[in-house]
Amino acid sequence: MHKRILPVVALGAVATLGLAACAGGGADTGGAVDGEGQELTVWIMKGTNPDASAFYDEVSSAFEDETGATVKIEEIQWADAHDRFVTSIAGGTTPDIAETGTTWTAEFADAGALEPLDEYVDAEDGLRDDLVEGLAVAGTYEDELYGMPWYAGVRSIVYRTDVFEELGLEAPKTWDDIVTAGEAIKAAKPDMLPFPVAGDAEFQVYPWVWGAGGEVATLDGKTWTSELDSKESQAGIEFYTGLATEHGFSSAGATTWKETDLRDSFTQGNVAMMLSGSWTPKALIEANPELEGKIGAAVIPGEDGGIAPSVLGGSHLSVFNTTENADLAWEFVKLMTTGEFAEKWADETGYFPGVQSAMEEALASTDPLVAPFAQQMVEGGASVPVTPNFGAVQAKKTTNSMIQAILSGQKDVATATKDAAAEMTDLLNQ
Repeated sequence: MHKRILPVVALGAVATLGLAACAGGGADTGGAVDGEGQELTVWIMKGTNPDASAFYDEVSSAFEDETGATVKIEEIQWADAHDRFVTSIAGGTTPDIAETGTTWTAEFADAGALEPLDEYVDAEDGLRDDLVEGLAVAGTYEDELYGMPWYAGVRSIVYRTDVFEELGLEAPKTWDDIVTAGEAIKAAKPDMLPFPVAGDAEFQVYPWVWGAGGEVATLDGKTWTSELDSKESQAGIEFYTGLATEHGFSSAGATTWKETDLRDSFTQGNVAMMLSGSWTPKALIEANPELEGKIGAAVIPGEDGGIAPSVLGGSHLSVFNTTENADLAWEFVKLMTTGEFAEKWADETGYFPGVQSAMEEALASTDPLVAPFAQQMVEGGASVPVTPNFGAVQAKKTTNSMIQAILSGQKDVATATKDAAAEMTDLLNQ
């Protein structure tokens, strides 16, 4: 299992403020927390759960019954959230608790804005081992947990089961299987792209790097070194881009595709296999009802089998150090992320919960659009380097530019990966 942190966006000058912790209390609360007369402010991102009002009412009522405290939940638009967090951190006006996307948790921890949660988690019997590993790693910065896993999704292979059945194919279990299936589809259905390579979608790239035994970047002391140009990483990237350049499973137009373009082409019936998120199958069918019963999912295979790690996406709940009662804030975080309410949120949103015990139903599912994603998340969920500087890598589009240069024939794999590794290393160490 690879342990990596999801990308973060640099907080800039706010990171230098060195905000001092002002929360009271510790992990040993001596039993139930008395929050009588107190109110917590909670920011939750808007849109993950289309109609969350009833859920918020229910969890708020349960929390008040348990602690005597009330909760003020405010929904924040994803598009506005980052700027709002930056402003509130700089001004010391952060909420008690907030949903922090896995791309932001390390950033806010680096700014000194979050309370570490290790003592709280370790005080709960068995909770540490119950956390979904990839999400826990994504919530950890400099060996401390700042983001309690809440929910997540992961990318796996989504494919047309009707096409595979028609051609007598099975879901791929190795990279050779992908090629074999692609060649059969290419021959039988020349108007369908067997496995398009989207050039502007970096999270589509890393599973092939990891599946070949490579790494995006590694840390030695305080120095980062990108390993996109290692022998293993090059092999993975050569296989992935070769689906287009060598096997002709893609198209020239896909060189500039984002993941949304990939999904649009799939819903139009033009794609046989792709990497897509666990949150997308329902949307694919809604966009094209004719796909009902014609979509399957499979874990991304490693080169010779097994599971290639795939980037986790999702959210944590974090406690900000401006809270006046960290113990009380933790009680709300625990209520939201474990047990009944964790399962309920997952059911309503289509994402997976952040604790394995709440994923038992998904892991036991025989639903072809649930089970493979659940297995991918628990056994092959991964993330990219833990540093706020990875935001600079994403802003420069280092990985996407590398893939596009290969797909367009401007550079060979060796040159493109060497150039990308040099650029990434420089950006990570600024």
